[in-house]
Amino acid sequence: MEGMKPTIVLVHGAFAESGGWGPVADRLQAEGHRVVAAANPLRSVAYDAAAVRALVDSIEGPVVLVGHSYGGMVISKAGAGAENVTALVFVAAFAPEAGESGASLSGKFPGSTLGETLRTVDLPDGGQDAYVAQELYHQQFVADVPAEQAALMAITQRPITIAALNEEAEGPQAWRGLPSWFVIAEADRNIPAASVHFMAERAGAEIVSVEGASHAVFASQPDLVADVILKAANA
Repeated sequence: MEGMKPTIVLVHGAFAESGGWGPVADRLQAEGHRVVAAANPLRSVAYDAAAVRALVDSIEGPVVLVGHSYGGMVISKAGAGAENVTALVFVAAFAPEAGESGASLSGKFPGSTLGETLRTVDLPDGGQDAYVAQELYHQQFVADVPAEQAALMAITQRPITIAALNEEAEGPQAWRGLPSWFVIAEADRNIPAASVHFMAERAGAEIVSVEGASHAVFASQPDLVADVILKAANA
């Protein structure tokens, strides 16, 4: 719809949950945008992308897709071919090419310490869920927020399947044809900043580099993240 402000769809990644977007969503709503914080299933890239795509297809008018971390894998697939998606924002996130996985991209450059912090739960289907150990969550995931906030985030984190972390992206990826913005957390311990720079430069994206920011930069610097999303929405 001409003149309609885009709906902002926020897609969380692994070891987070949709409520974590709260302060970002508040800022976006204050600027007149409808906001939907999607419940990312975290089961597989293909399944999760299909779920987000179904949500996008249900929205009337333009959409800006925002993904944090593994959520970038999801929006890259979900946005491909979606006629109402106008821009992508990657917040410390993956932007894969077909054949690349979250695991392969995070390992492309040294620096990730995520693997040693993960704890697994065996699932009835034979797979495994992974969590970040609660006692290691603050240092690993969100070192730049107060301890009390980090403790709550550790408790409410949602797990991802090990299979999803290793699943390769398939088919067209939305960043190939849509304008994109990247927020790069330079002190990220999950996805090395060098890996995110590689993906952002490959995408020809607008880059906002945040010195000292943790992987959960959406939580530690919600105003900055909201500003970048608003730029994408207004472009």
